[in-house]
Amino acid sequence: MRRFWIFNHYATTPKTGPMLRHYCFAECLQEKGIETTVFAANELHQTGDTVDTHGKPYIRIEEEGVPFVFVRTSKYQGNGISRVKNMLSFFFGLLRIAGGYARKYGKPDVIMGSSAHPLTSIAGILVARRFHVPAIVEVRDLWPEAIFSFGKVRMDSLIGKLLSAGEKWMYVHADAIVFTKEGDMDHIKEMGWDTEHGGKIDLTKCYYVNNGVKLKDYYESIEKDILQDEDLQSDSFKVVYTGTIRPVNNVGNLLDAAKLLRAHKDIRFLIYGGGNQLEEMQRRVWEEKLDNVFLKGFVEKKYIPYILSRSSVNILNYSQSQYNWSRGNSSNKLFEYMASGKPIISTVKMGYCILDRYQCGLSLEECTPQALAKEILKIHDLPEKTYAQMAENAKEGAKDFDFSVLTERLYQVIKSVEKN
Repeated sequence: MRRFWIFNHYATTPKTGPMLRHYCFAECLQEKGIETTVFAANELHQTGDTVDTHGKPYIRIEEEGVPFVFVRTSKYQGNGISRVKNMLSFFFGLLRIAGGYARKYGKPDVIMGSSAHPLTSIAGILVARRFHVPAIVEVRDLWPEAIFSFGKVRMDSLIGKLLSAGEKWMYVHADAIVFTKEGDMDHIKEMGWDTEHGGKIDLTKCYYVNNGVKLKDYYESIEKDILQDEDLQSDSFKVVYTGTIRPVNNVGNLLDAAKLLRAHKDIRFLIYGGGNQLEEMQRRVWEEKLDNVFLKGFVEKKYIPYILSRSSVNILNYSQSQYNWSRGNSSNKLFEYMASGKPIISTVKMGYCILDRYQCGLSLEECTPQALAKEILKIHDLPEKTYAQMAENAKEGAKDFDFSVLTERLYQVIKSVEKN
């Protein structure tokens, strides 16, 4: 059995959190004869929880046969200096424990370092060099482009140039690069780093493996994890949003659209999720007498498949301005929405648009309440046959993003670097 190590600062098991991409890959790769171990930080992202390492540099656990190594890191809150220290402690922790772990459990044949932040991918390259094995860099979010787009750092500043230089180094020295958004490869061309533009990065070593959903588990969850909510049982036209209620998700725009549709008594807006804007949204519903909006608050993730399956249309609600959507979408939510077999409306028009490709939803050219209300009415007024076809397209399209399919793509990447 070959050994594959995955470094992901924020990875979790089903018992420790929702970041399950690499847990799912590990499960499926085991079936292909690849023993896959995931290395993550013991400080769990955005939860405040900690996996106790009992004072040791790491703790190894197995969940359903998948080995997880939680590396001891410093505590952090928010996005300030304590988070930077946490990133550094994970980076140095990986470098520190790799040799001893390999002596005890066996040396890896391939290592993949996964962002969000690039230090994890750099650690993957450095540890792979130590063991003389190939390194794969996985890019789940383009850093530092994401930082530039939020306006936190200017690209032409000294820090911006240093971050870009580190990103370029990472891509040059990777044996393969996996992007989760189809258009992320365009970034390398735009920067002039590919061989065609005189750079050192051969685009043939770049691959696309999006996020996805475990369809078997998803459909089982619909049957067993039923949320008792009378609004979900009603015969109304249910406009459903699930996710965090925060500025980047622009939930206020959804309330504005609901206000425009108050005359349509059969249309109800069901919003599931918590976040730092929940109280503000609750105040708006009360003050503006939005009797067609129901803010449900936080619900356990296990109920999400059932909620989505009871909708009439599911809303991908984003801010146009706080992210670069031209490269596509790798949101787990998108594929959960598709698997529900219901039409989707996206409040942003994305590049490499999956909704267009599978003809399973509509996208707004302009993110205004008027445009959103218009598209909701368009779905509401579809002939029954047309609506059913769009719903079926969503469900069929989700099959291309089942983790068994995605793992096969990753498996081919692993084979490609092993040959080299």
